[in-house]
Amino acid sequence: MKVIEKSKVWFGLSTAIIVLGLIMGMISGFNLGIDFTGGTMMQIHMGKTVPVDEVKNTIKEFELDADVIHAGMDKEEIILKTKKDLNSESRQEVFNKIKKDYNLKDEDFRQAEQFGPSIGKEIQAKAIKSILIASILMLIYISFRFELKFGVAAILTLIHDILVVLSLFAIFKIPINNSFVAAMLTIVGYSINDTIVVFDRIRENIRFLKKKNYGLLVNESISQTIVRSINTSVTTLMTITFLYILGVESIKEFALPLVLGVGVGTYSSIFVASPIWVGWKNYEVRKKGYGGR
Repeated sequence: MKVIEKSKVWFGLSTAIIVLGLIMGMISGFNLGIDFTGGTMMQIHMGKTVPVDEVKNTIKEFELDADVIHAGMDKEEIILKTKKDLNSESRQEVFNKIKKDYNLKDEDFRQAEQFGPSIGKEIQAKAIKSILIASILMLIYISFRFELKFGVAAILTLIHDILVVLSLFAIFKIPINNSFVAAMLTIVGYSINDTIVVFDRIRENIRFLKKKNYGLLVNESISQTIVRSINTSVTTLMTITFLYILGVESIKEFALPLVLGVGVGTYSSIFVASPIWVGWKNYEVRKKGYGGR
């Protein structure tokens, strides 16, 4: 499998997605959810399971652009989240509309809360801190188990995965919320596992390397592991995809970034991590005068 020979194509594709996504994010902004922007949450007991789209249609006149999810054991409650700061009077107006359409009682309005953006800042800080600590520990482990070049390549690949998924969310204006952060932390662990499998095969095959042709070595190693990587990813993606299709809104919010992350992680472990390592090794060969590719 000729992966290394087309490394410029893989790097170009990833760069294009990241640059486009970041530019769109800077120009029009990321679609941040209530956890990052602040807003209002309302919880209402409906007495029965009401489709989310039906509730959104009921309150569309208020132009809340609200997220609506089910709650409770029997999904007879709804949680309405909007980025707008609604005062008591505005919240009551929204409830009165729902109350009228579904013949509810005053006590069915269970609770209402307002959130400030400080919650989002705290989540961002903790997520970044978690990723940094995990990256440092993984770099130390991979450098000890393999070599420093493998560790650096793996960490750069993780950064690539996060940036690509973030860029896709910016391009398609998908809301970024707590579930996105949780999914990113999950993807970090999944992606590094797939990358280490490829690196482990490279380390095994490097003993048989007679010339400084690292590109051929990596191509053969990827060919030997690609079936395993694809099978693992496909079975994982099938499960997560069904969760997204059949799950409630809160599950979908978590499943979507996972689907994207697993796909990007599988791609990067094959087409990004190994080419980075080969490029570094070839640079050393040329520097030492061995005439590597």
